[in-house]
Amino acid sequence: MFPALMYPERATPCDFSLEVAVRWSDCDAKFIPLVKDGGITMVVLQNPNEAFEAACRSAGLKIQAQGEIQALPLEAINRASPKALVALTNGLWPGVGRPAMDSEDAFTAGATGRPWVNANAHWFGILRCLYPDRPALLGYLPDENAGVKPDVLVPRESLEVALAEAWANGGNYLLTLEPHYHDKLLGGDAKALEAWRQMGRTALWLTKNASLFRQPVFPIITVLVEPNDAVAEIINLLYRQNASPALVAAADPPAPDALHRRALVAVGIQPPSAAVRRRILSHAEAGTSLIVDAQGESAWWRDPRLKRLRRQEDRDFYSLGRGQVVAYHEVIADPGEFAFDVIDIVTQKRRAVRLWNAPAVIALATSAPQGRARSLVRLMNYGQPEDSILVAVQGSYTRVSVLQPGAASVSVPATQVGSTTEVTIPRLGRVGALMLA
Repeated sequence: MFPALMYPERATPCDFSLEVAVRWSDCDAKFIPLVKDGGITMVVLQNPNEAFEAACRSAGLKIQAQGEIQALPLEAINRASPKALVALTNGLWPGVGRPAMDSEDAFTAGATGRPWVNANAHWFGILRCLYPDRPALLGYLPDENAGVKPDVLVPRESLEVALAEAWANGGNYLLTLEPHYHDKLLGGDAKALEAWRQMGRTALWLTKNASLFRQPVFPIITVLVEPNDAVAEIINLLYRQNASPALVAAADPPAPDALHRRALVAVGIQPPSAAVRRRILSHAEAGTSLIVDAQGESAWWRDPRLKRLRRQEDRDFYSLGRGQVVAYHEVIADPGEFAFDVIDIVTQKRRAVRLWNAPAVIALATSAPQGRARSLVRLMNYGQPEDSILVAVQGSYTRVSVLQPGAASVSVPATQVGSTTEVTIPRLGRVGALMLA
């Protein structure tokens, strides 16, 4: 948690939506060039320091008082003042999972060889969904709450991963240096400095291309969202399995659109009002698969028009209008397995995006900025650079290009396979965008 310090007579807190911000405690002007090398545009200070602040402003850096940022968990944000600057404390130190050893190159993989990825992409989607008038800002710290143990050396590229993940999901992260990396960076360690400067290059590309990552997500799989951790973990695993979910507040579900919305996920939510209940059920009536988990007295989805089609060990299938209701017998206990269930309901051939040869990459299919392309696939790589990534995107496209930091835009051949377009990305670094027209 941030200390509750306030700068006296401080102006309105800065807008974090287009800043690269870092918590900084070393108030010596000699570090300002180093700060700027990391692509930083805003310095967040715990305590006032007039001389250092003046030097920062002279160098073009903005200043923000740390005490003016409220650090809150998800369920508390709706109680904050509408004008308050809020940073979500939920979050894991991002990257490929690593064992407790003194190695910056080892990683942990499961039995299948697929690495475990610590990711926060879903938190940005949730914040943008539930609190669209606030910056989607994360403020987790490099501590045990975020999965960083004292005996683990975090990878030097961790901050670049955290920054790229945030911006690629239309949000921001309040950068915080892990203590070991902080000491190496300020001590002039060559590898630490190179990682910092690489983050600066990535930051410059992200800020120039911010509009790419603030577009609506394909609604093929749509999830109703409430501010609770159970729903958040379900969304997390849908992201991780590249299900590319669109998120909508449960209190205001969208109108039916069975042509584009193949599944509406309404699990883990409170029983809705009568009006909202009717709107949710109308999706199944129109032809969508409505997925629910409430049972017994909480089974708000029950309707006399439902006709059970079949029963499985963990769920029942009912017909309703032109669609179906898939009702789980219990609260979702395994979000990973559930993510695969949702994809199976949509079917592989109808999912928004699919990846091969990219075990540490998370994709999200969205629209593109008007006039630039028809669709976009955001690609966030939590591991090492990947070669020859095969991507299948729902829709028919003839012109496809790859954008990423440190490289010119590259056109790649597109092949129509069923209802999807397949392309191969020759190489993906930290983050990229696939533009489809």
